Amino acid sequence: MADPLLVVHDLRTTFATDAGLARAVDGVSFTVGRGETVGLVGESGCGKSVTALSLLRLIDGAGRIEPGSEIILDGKNLIALSEREMRDVRGNRIAMIWQEPLSALNPVMTVGDQIGEVARVHAGASRREAREKAIEMLRLVGISAPEQRATEYPHQLSGGMRQRVVIAMALVMSPSLLIADEPTTALDVTIQAQILELLRDVQQRMGMSVLLITHDLGVVAETASRVIVMYAGEVVEESPVREIFTSAHHPYTEGLLRAMPRVGATGGRLAVIPGSVPAPTDWPTGCRFRDRCPYAWERCEREHPPLYQVGAGHLSRCHVAVEPERRANPHTPLAAVSGAGAGR
Repeated sequence: MADPLLVVHDLRTTFATDAGLARAVDGVSFTVGRGETVGLVGESGCGKSVTALSLLRLIDGAGRIEPGSEIILDGKNLIALSEREMRDVRGNRIAMIWQEPLSALNPVMTVGDQIGEVARVHAGASRREAREKAIEMLRLVGISAPEQRATEYPHQLSGGMRQRVVIAMALVMSPSLLIADEPTTALDVTIQAQILELLRDVQQRMGMSVLLITHDLGVVAETASRVIVMYAGEVVEESPVREIFTSAHHPYTEGLLRAMPRVGATGGRLAVIPGSVPAPTDWPTGCRFRDRCPYAWERCEREHPPLYQVGAGHLSRCHVAVEPERRANPHTPLAAVSGAGAGR
């Protein structure tokens, strides 16, 4: 990628806990191109939402971004900025759509005032200009009768409309990068499709980049050009989106794909990945997925795998890349045999 908008290099975010230091994000690196949509995928606890908060430097007092981490936006290292300079970046250059719109909105302010406040804070707009901007943004995200809706409160709107309001707030300053953290999780299927279509539409109109964070590979298939799979605080696979569905390499990604519901599938239960994500205070030695993996062998316990190149633009953190014959004789993962979450 000749000139990416965002470059994240060796991002490490830790939290001090009673159980020890939690390495929630542990050496994550990736890029997002200009105008590109990248999907960041993984189950709960893998570190994807902490990654998003780290990009905005919104880690709370118990956590910190470790020295040596780099977040480069348009050539500028956000880690080196003061908090005052970061306030100018948030909302202006990077905006975020939060997972639950009702909790992201102020219940005692009209939606028009909340959208307009972004223009007043970041652009110095007058009250009248802010109201006009709010109506314009409500119209942009497909809300009918925007003049009326601008006077209403969040509880008066449906879930889908609230999510559109949150998107409108994020787009007020035409950000270069939009981070969407599970933007359709709380919505029913038909509304999900409408929100995803809206995101595609506004991205094309505004030419912005999108980092889409989700646990749903189906959502990624509809929206992203490239997918990054996270597990246990690190990237385990990165690939063009089509290849992840036709040639997934990492056993964790294979497990996610097998667990997807499929139209026309008959009989039997959905496949599951045995065990659970290990605790970030005590990542296993070697491969962090080894106790849940049907291919794991001695090397996986002894040696932490690097990201191997397994194709054009396709990386996988699995030793099977250099010993492909291991796929020939899969076995029952240790987590399934022991009934434990994830062994050490």
